[in-house]
Amino acid sequence: MIAVVALAMVMAVSCKNAPKEEKTPIGVQLYSVRDDMANDFYGTLKAVKEMGYDGVEFAGLFGNTPEQVKAWCEELELNPISAHVPLADMVADIDAVINTYKTIGCKYVAVPYLPDELRPGTDQFVATVAAVAEIGKKMKEAGLILLYHNHDFEFKTVENGAYGLDYLYENVPADLLQTELDLCWVKYAGVEPAEYLRKYSGRAPVVHFKDYFFEGAKEGDPYALIGIEEEAEQPQTTFEFRPVGCGVQDVPALLEAFKDAGSQWIIVEQDSPSMGLTPLQSIKKSICNLHHLMCPGECCKKDCCKEGEGECCYKECCDKHEGCDEKACDKCDGCDKECCEE
Repeated sequence: MIAVVALAMVMAVSCKNAPKEEKTPIGVQLYSVRDDMANDFYGTLKAVKEMGYDGVEFAGLFGNTPEQVKAWCEELELNPISAHVPLADMVADIDAVINTYKTIGCKYVAVPYLPDELRPGTDQFVATVAAVAEIGKKMKEAGLILLYHNHDFEFKTVENGAYGLDYLYENVPADLLQTELDLCWVKYAGVEPAEYLRKYSGRAPVVHFKDYFFEGAKEGDPYALIGIEEEAEQPQTTFEFRPVGCGVQDVPALLEAFKDAGSQWIIVEQDSPSMGLTPLQSIKKSICNLHHLMCPGECCKKDCCKEGEGECCYKECCDKHEGCDEKACDKCDGCDKECCEE
């Protein structure tokens, strides 16, 4: 009996002192709220922080200086994770790009998109791969890390039978180029995104979590919804971007693959709003859904896709464990159910 009591005491002390699982940081690609950024850069950053985002990925500075952007990020305690910069801008003046984003404090800079003439299957693709390698060298010398952000067209096969995206990563060393897999476009290309993310374990520090809805035949042009050609008429399509957790993606499976791959940052992106939501409401719903999926306890398992923006899973809820009352969880410092019941 004495031994049982002693063992219980040891378990309780051990549980109380056990480290909590480190929180997975979530950022947002600010292209998702580009009109809001253009109208009120600081106010939009503040709104993003208040939603619970830990960091941001830039898509232009909208006329603000790097010094000002850095100061705002520091004030709001937002990590300036990375930036999407057109390949043409990096080729034209790589030093200016490096200076801008080093000043802000970014760790990563990403190639966001390739125009038609530079994509896999074109005469210029091999030269494009070489240009990415050269930029990667410059970034490495400056202490930054180059990423490549894919769409679905990189899954076109090239001469050696590999996907264009795999060809890129095979021909540019990992120390010069890391992946920024966009899991929406991986799935849209017909490739299983969780498996593909695991394929690049150790080389996928930043991952775009993006969801969509698709029904019927592949009609229309989903790229019209990206917003690169803002003036172009957007055709009717069965495709629409959606907040994370509100579309076809198996988000729990992607979260498991994210852990398995050793990835560091989840980046929410939604190129175009849907479901009657504004861009800001869309990214709020995404982080709400992610918080629900990533925290323990029944109180966090509500479906916030059904109505409005949903109820976000706050820290007080996430720190509790299923079957534990508040006092027990506070006493046990958020440990497991057995500890809380002691």
